[in-house]
Amino acid sequence: MRFDFNRSVRSIAVALLSIAAALFQGSPVQATGMERFSQFINSTQSARGEFEQKIVDKRGKVTQESRGSLAFSRPGKFRWTYVKPYAQLIVGDGSKVWIYDQDLNQVTIKRMGQALTSTPAALLAGNNDAMRAFKIAEQGEKDGLQWVEAVPREKEGGFERVRMGFGADGIEAMELFDSFGQHTLLRFIALARNPKLDASLFRFTPPKGADVIGE
Repeated sequence: MRFDFNRSVRSIAVALLSIAAALFQGSPVQATGMERFSQFINSTQSARGEFEQKIVDKRGKVTQESRGSLAFSRPGKFRWTYVKPYAQLIVGDGSKVWIYDQDLNQVTIKRMGQALTSTPAALLAGNNDAMRAFKIAEQGEKDGLQWVEAVPREKEGGFERVRMGFGADGIEAMELFDSFGQHTLLRFIALARNPKLDASLFRFTPPKGADVIGE
């Protein structure tokens, strides 16, 4: 099963980007999810790492597993790369989001504002003003992590809600729920906080001959 960028699952998969979270080393073990999320937003300007992703249907069956790498630089710049099972790339350059499907040689373009409510990456890579697009609430402890939940204020986006799980060293997981009853699970691996990133990571030029959809 391939992702469909025209469906919310694809948008969710986008995900992420940035997320990446890198997070704040040294956060107090007793800190709540909201405290850890706030520290992330205020202290993490960039991050780089890897991720593992699973999509679970409404019956609880895993329908797809994938992995890849991510990087972000706040505000609004991110790169989300799938290496398995399909080669896909999502780049946010601060004003637009570019979604490239290598197999189809197809590029979808969205304004950053449009992508904000459908791309969790934009949530974590955005600035503090971007947070206003979401209602964020404390969710307590589960599975050894402190959780917060973000619900888009506008319902036109690709997901209905996203939960972010924080450990003592930063963000470790995300759970995304779409309107089709599907559940996307993300785990972050080897995240580096505030690395120096080359600006070219966040630029994208459609390959020659690619089908370009959008702006």
